[in-house]
Amino acid sequence: MTSEISLDDRHTVAGRFWHRLDDGRLQCDVCPRACRLREGQRGLCFVRGRVSDQVVLTSYGRSSGFCVDPVEKKPLNHFLPGTPVLSFGTAGCNLSCRFCQNWDISKSREIDRLTDAAGPDDIAEAAERLACRSVAMTYNDPVIFLEYAVDVADACRARGIKAIAVTAGYITGEPRRALFAHLDAANVDLKAFTDDFYHRISAAHLQPVLDTLLYLRHDTDVWFEITTLLIPGHNDSDGEIDAECAWIADNLGTDVPLHFTAFHPDFKMRDVPPTPPATLTRARRIALGHGLRFVYTGNVHDPEGGQTICPACGTVVVERDWYVIGRYEITGDGRCTGCGAAIPGRYDGPAGQWGARRLPVSVGRH
Repeated sequence: MTSEISLDDRHTVAGRFWHRLDDGRLQCDVCPRACRLREGQRGLCFVRGRVSDQVVLTSYGRSSGFCVDPVEKKPLNHFLPGTPVLSFGTAGCNLSCRFCQNWDISKSREIDRLTDAAGPDDIAEAAERLACRSVAMTYNDPVIFLEYAVDVADACRARGIKAIAVTAGYITGEPRRALFAHLDAANVDLKAFTDDFYHRISAAHLQPVLDTLLYLRHDTDVWFEITTLLIPGHNDSDGEIDAECAWIADNLGTDVPLHFTAFHPDFKMRDVPPTPPATLTRARRIALGHGLRFVYTGNVHDPEGGQTICPACGTVVVERDWYVIGRYEITGDGRCTGCGAAIPGRYDGPAGQWGARRLPVSVGRH
C-alpha cells in the first residue's frame, strides 16, 4: 500500500526492526507478515512504512482515545483485581480478522482518526493522576506500534504504574523479546487452534502465536492470560477446544487463566449468529477436564463462569458479576484466606473497588 509519509511529522519515528533485501526493498521484521516495501509504501498494518530509505512508525504519540476501565475487561482476572486501568490504542493492525470487533480502529486507514496526541510521559502522568494502577495498550495491537509501546511502558514503570499489552501475539523473535521485556502483564488472543482458521479468517498463521505463549511462559516473568473468542461453526467444535486445552495444559501448565468469550456479529461476519451461552459452558467444562484450574466465560452473564476457585481447598475465593467483584477471599500477597494456598497471579493488597465503570478521559493534546 502506498500513502504519503513524511519524516517531518513529529509522530513519525525510526523503526527498530527491518533489513534490506537484495532487490532493494526493505523488509519489516516486527511480525511474521514480513512486509517488503519500496519507497513510500506502507505495510498491511498501515502504520509502518518506508520513507527516506528506512522503515518508520507513523503513529508515535497518537491515539484513537483513552478510557479508564476495570482491569478485568482486558480480560485479566488475576492481575491487581478490581483496579482501574487506563486503556488506549492507535490505528491499524497486522491481522485481517473478518470478525474484528474494533474494526473501526484496527482497520482504519485514516491517520486523522488519531485525534489524541499524547507522549509516553503524558500517558504515565494521566494514569497517576487518575489513580490507575496500570496502563493497557489495547483496542488495536501494540505489536505494530512497538517503539511507542515500549516508551509508554517505561514511562509508566518509572512512576510505579504497571504496563499491559492486549495482543494477538503475532510477532517475531527479536521484537518479541524487546516488547515483553518492558511489560508486566498481557492478555494474548488465541483466536483458534487450527492454522486453517488463522489463514481463512485472519490472514495469518497459528504457530507464531503459540511461540509467543511459549516465550511468555518459559522465558519471562510477565503475567499473562489467554482469550479465545468462540465463533459458531468456525472454532467451537469439541475437538478443537479439546486440542487447545490439551496443548495449554501440556505446554504452559494448568495455572494459566483461560477466557472463553462470546462472539457477536460484526465487521465482515454479520451473517454468523451470536455464540450461545451453552457453548461457553461446554468449552469451560472441556478445559476443566484437562486440569486447567482457572477457566472463565466472558461477554455473557454467567456468575459461575466468573468465579475463581482455590485449587487447594475448592473454596470460591472471588465472585464476579460481569466486572464487579463481590466475595473476595484472597490475601494481599495472593493466598486463599481459608487454607493459605497461593492463587497464581499478581496481587498487591486488597481488591480494588473500581467495579464496571467505563470513564472516557482526555490525555495530552488535541
